[in-house]
Amino acid sequence: MFVPGILISIATFPGVIVHELAHQLFCRLFKVPVFEVCYFRTENPVGYVLHEPAPKVYQTVFISVGPFIINSLLCFVIGFSAALQFKFNSANILDYLLMYLAISIGAHAFPSTGDANSLWNAVVKSKTTSWLSKIVVIPIVGFIYAGALGSFFWLDIIYGGAVALGLPYLIIKFLV
Repeated sequence: MFVPGILISIATFPGVIVHELAHQLFCRLFKVPVFEVCYFRTENPVGYVLHEPAPKVYQTVFISVGPFIINSLLCFVIGFSAALQFKFNSANILDYLLMYLAISIGAHAFPSTGDANSLWNAVVKSKTTSWLSKIVVIPIVGFIYAGALGSFFWLDIIYGGAVALGLPYLIIKFLV
């Protein structure tokens, strides 16, 4: 059964919001001016951050992959707290809501193809970027496109579930 991406984004809207907040956070961290932010809408793209180009390559990379870092971290922390309750058979409705939130956030960890295009144009196509920077960034862009392709096969939802539930389960299993 084919489910359009916009329906998935609506069902997992907290992850979209955190994804855009992560881009904005890294812009603010590097003092890159932000012109416009849309945290969520029911059009494509479902969210975006328009900002000035970052002055340094590493800043461009972090702004582009910021959602992978922030969303993955939040997904794990929120998922771990809920997974503890599941482990001890004391889960309640709040724990199920936390797990939904964690998986929603984790499902939007992958940078978008728009993020990959920005990274490609700002670093790889730039005549002023060093060849070493280009060598480092090309595989990152490739992984972003692979993640986008994988979302057709629900890789993003699987990733969110693995980070929110699978990883905490393994940690709890070995610690408790």
